[in-house]
Amino acid sequence: MIKQLLGEHKINENEVFNLLSSLSETGAEYSDLYFQHSVAESWVLDEGIVKDGSYNISHGVGARCVSGDKTGFSYSDDLNIKAIKGAVDFAKGISNSNSSKDPEILKTINYPTKYAALSPLDSLTSKEKVDLLREINSIARKEPKVVQVSASLSGAYTEVLIASTDGVYQIDCRPMVRVSVTVIVEHNGRIEQASSGGGGRYDYGYFASNSLAETYTKEALRLAFVALESKDAPAGKMPVILGSGWPGVLLHEAIGHGLEGDFNRKGSSVFSGKIGEKIASDKCTIVDNGTIANRRGSLTIDDEGTPTQETTLIEDGILKGYMMDKMNGRLMNKPSTGNGRRESYAHIPMPRMTNTYMLNGKDHFEDMVSSVEDGIYAKNFDGGQVDITSGKFVFNCTEAYEIINGKIGSPIKGATLIGDGPSSLKEILMVGNDMMLDPGIGTCGKAGQGVPVGVGQPSLLINNMTVGGTQL
Repeated sequence: MIKQLLGEHKINENEVFNLLSSLSETGAEYSDLYFQHSVAESWVLDEGIVKDGSYNISHGVGARCVSGDKTGFSYSDDLNIKAIKGAVDFAKGISNSNSSKDPEILKTINYPTKYAALSPLDSLTSKEKVDLLREINSIARKEPKVVQVSASLSGAYTEVLIASTDGVYQIDCRPMVRVSVTVIVEHNGRIEQASSGGGGRYDYGYFASNSLAETYTKEALRLAFVALESKDAPAGKMPVILGSGWPGVLLHEAIGHGLEGDFNRKGSSVFSGKIGEKIASDKCTIVDNGTIANRRGSLTIDDEGTPTQETTLIEDGILKGYMMDKMNGRLMNKPSTGNGRRESYAHIPMPRMTNTYMLNGKDHFEDMVSSVEDGIYAKNFDGGQVDITSGKFVFNCTEAYEIINGKIGSPIKGATLIGDGPSSLKEILMVGNDMMLDPGIGTCGKAGQGVPVGVGQPSLLINNMTVGGTQL
C-alpha cells in the first residue's frame, strides 16, 4: 500500500534518493525519511450492545536531519512531492555546515520476517467481530455475581518505508490485534472490577483458534472474585515473591528505561558508566529481544531500518550493554541494537525497548514460598511510577496474597511495592524456572510517545522490599 500511495504521487526510489540528497546538502551527519500508511479499527461492546467503534486511515512522512546531538525534524500528513519537499527543507535547517555529503546508494535487505504481512482487519467479517465480543459477554453473564461486562476488539495494519543516507531502503508491514475484557462483580454489597486480555502481531483468527475469548473472560472473572475475598494488605519491609509474566513490567519500568542509550549518553541514568560492573544478583540475566515471532513488542526492523536482535543487558548480574538507536550509538561509539523506535511518522525515533525480560533461573516456585515465613506474593500488577535518574519506583498490586509460615494465604488488597531498581536487583534471592511473557497488552510511554512492548520474567523472590499497605 505504501509503495502504491507513493507511486500515485510519482515518488519512486530515485525520487526518494533525491530527497535524501537534499537533506544532506547542509552537511548533516545522518538523515532519513520515514513514510507510513496505517489503517486501524476498534469495536466496543458494553452491556451486550455495540456502543462505540472507529475506523481510521492515516499516512504521512517524517524527515529528519542529525548533526552531533542536534536533530532537525519535520513531518507532513500529505504525500505529494511539494509537501514532502517542504518538510525536507524545514528539517535540514538545523545544520551549521556548508559542506555537502552525498547519501549512500540505497539498498534493500531481505531480513527474516517476524510476522505475516497481512492486514488483520480483513480476517473476520464485521458480524464475526461483533460475535466474538458477544461471546465474551455471554460467558461472563453466566456468573450471577457479574453486574457489568465490557469488551473491546482492536486491530491495525501499518506499512512503513524507511530510507536513510547510510543506504537503508526498507519496507515493513506490521499487523497488530488486541482483545480486552472488563467485568464488574458484586457480592453482599461489595463491588470489585477486574480486566484481562491479550494480543500480538496476528490476525483476528488468533483469538478464535486458541479459544482466547473464553480464556480472557475467565481470567477477568477469576481476578474479580479474588478481589471480592481480599483483605487489607500489611505494611513494612518483608520478602516479596513476584509472579511470572506480566510482573516483568516492574523490570521494564524500574530497570529497562535506565538501560536505554539516550539516558546513559547524557549520564542521567543510575546505570550510566557502569558497563562491566556487577549491578545485580548473579542469578539475574536480562535481555531485550525484538525477534520473537508475532509478539506485540517484536519488529522485523526498527524505525530506522535496523534489524532487531536479542541484546543482553545484564548477564549473571554484570551490566553488559545498553539499548541503542543510530544517533546515540554513533555518539557513544556503539552500533545500533535495533532499538530505534517512534510512535508514528509525526515523531522522532529514540532508544526504546521491544520485549524485555529476565531469563529462567533454577529455583522452584514452591521452594520460594516455603522459604518465606512472613511476606507477600505479588502475582499481578497494574501501572506504577518510576524515576529514571534514581530508579525509584512505586507499583500497585492488582492480585496479591499473604504468605505465612511458608504457605500462601488469603488474598490482600491495596498493596504497593516501593523501592528502587538497583537495590531490588541486588536483593533477588531466588529466580524461578517458570519464565513467562505477558499476554500481549503492554504499551510503553516515553517523551510523550507510546509504542507496543512486551515484558516477562520468571517468579522472583526479593528480600527486604518495602510494602505499602492499608492494614491498621
